[in-house]
Amino acid sequence: MKRLHHWLFAVLAALSVFSMQGTARAAETAICYNCPPEWADWASQIQAIKSATGITVPFDNKNSGQAIAQLIAERSSPVADVVYLGIGSAFQAKAAGVITPYKPKNWNAIPANLRDPQGNWFAIHSGTLGFFVNKAALGGRPVPQSWADLLKPEYKGMVGYLDPSSAFVGYAGAVAVNLALGGDAG
Repeated sequence: MKRLHHWLFAVLAALSVFSMQGTARAAETAICYNCPPEWADWASQIQAIKSATGITVPFDNKNSGQAIAQLIAERSSPVADVVYLGIGSAFQAKAAGVITPYKPKNWNAIPANLRDPQGNWFAIHSGTLGFFVNKAALGGRPVPQSWADLLKPEYKGMVGYLDPSSAFVGYAGAVAVNLALGGDAG
């Protein structure tokens, strides 16, 4: 199968990141929206933060859309210290005015195309998008070998994905499929 390497950026949109004003350190707890332990190695990262600083960061299972909705709802009384978003969602959060610029240590080492010039967001990783197949659910059908195979009638009702309107990974998946099938990123 042809591999599709799609730039799926995950970003941190800084609200008042852990050490910015010392507020999180004083509270001994920092709130990160959209930091589930199963994604982007948050489990070990949050443990490392606790070990290095004593700051507890509870896991949070929101997706990017849910995190932005909560930031908007809490605009007058922010709760989160930091938020982890897909790049498109970071653009939305910036436009909504719910994030505060922050430039971490080694800011200038981050490539210019992986950070907002004002520090509203910066990439912390990228990934390759593909699809997984549950062979047992295929009922004897052949394993799909490409994105185009998923359009075949024998796979109707068998393809699942995250909602592109709320989860950035869902949006990135929809864009990846569109690009793979000859469309564009728009």
